[in-house]
Amino acid sequence: MGYIEDLRKSVGNHPLILVGVAVAVMNERGGLLLQKRSDGIWGIPGGFMELGESTEETGRREVLEETGIEIGKLELVGVFSGKQYFVKLPNGDEFYPITIAYVSKEITGGVLKADGQETIEAKFFTINELPEGLNPLIKNLLRKYLSL
Repeated sequence: MGYIEDLRKSVGNHPLILVGVAVAVMNERGGLLLQKRSDGIWGIPGGFMELGESTEETGRREVLEETGIEIGKLELVGVFSGKQYFVKLPNGDEFYPITIAYVSKEITGGVLKADGQETIEAKFFTINELPEGLNPLIKNLLRKYLSL
């Protein structure tokens, strides 16, 4: 069981502050790796930190787990936080995420594949052909990084 699940046993559904990492992976042709989650929303790979991890380790782990891709160097894009990102899950859990966003242009290995759990589809898109149903956080990240 992970850190967050253990913490939830103590605090129940009360709001938490959680640190997450999101990584925009770009291939050599400028394509952006997006994943379609089980809720049908497209986004970039990412997830919450576990105890003892650095944010960079979290980003690399999440990209690998969710898409099968191994990445190298990470470039910090920004930190996203505040009440506009508040989340209340269907099970009643509430949290305020602090999301540290990176871009990686260094694919070092792996084979692109959806994990079938968190990710039902994973593919590269050109910036001009992004899919409908893109997560609003990702739109903010892309605006900041690519000046869209």
